[in-house]
Amino acid sequence: MKNLILLLSIGLFMTSCQQESRYTQSSPEIDAIKMLLAETAAGNFDAQREYYAENAQIFYNATEDNPISLNDLITQQKEDMNTFSNVSVTVTDDAIEMVKTDEGETWVNCWGTWKATHTASGKSFEIPFHETFQFENGKIVKDYGYWDTSQILLAIMEFEKSQMETVDSDMNE
Repeated sequence: MKNLILLLSIGLFMTSCQQESRYTQSSPEIDAIKMLLAETAAGNFDAQREYYAENAQIFYNATEDNPISLNDLITQQKEDMNTFSNVSVTVTDDAIEMVKTDEGETWVNCWGTWKATHTASGKSFEIPFHETFQFENGKIVKDYGYWDTSQILLAIMEFEKSQMETVDSDMNE
């Protein structure tokens, strides 16, 4: 009887010490982000709606006081589609994770590379990015994205300058 009580006590002690896993690299939320990024890269912008909550806030290179809506994001992405071709997004399995915070929030973090070609100039870009998504009830409620667009802006400015010089040159002939 003492052995039985001892075994039960040890079993109870061991199970009470186990904590819920707060970090994983495999979850339905991670799968959703992989599908979301694939839809975006493929230009299926409206398909993104399935992953976001209706009132989701999106912060791309923006502060907390300057979110955009999913509708604004999709409009912006559709406009960018005319500017870039050969768009791809790469996130390796070891560069995506899900965490649960002390407050019980669920976040998916990913690090990857966005590649595209500027249609007008033919210049190609590889831009590293970090994006983090907060989930509630299986939907994204907040999306924070960070990347450096300076090389794209400089290339577009150089291209536009060369186009203006060509126009000026043609007018002087």
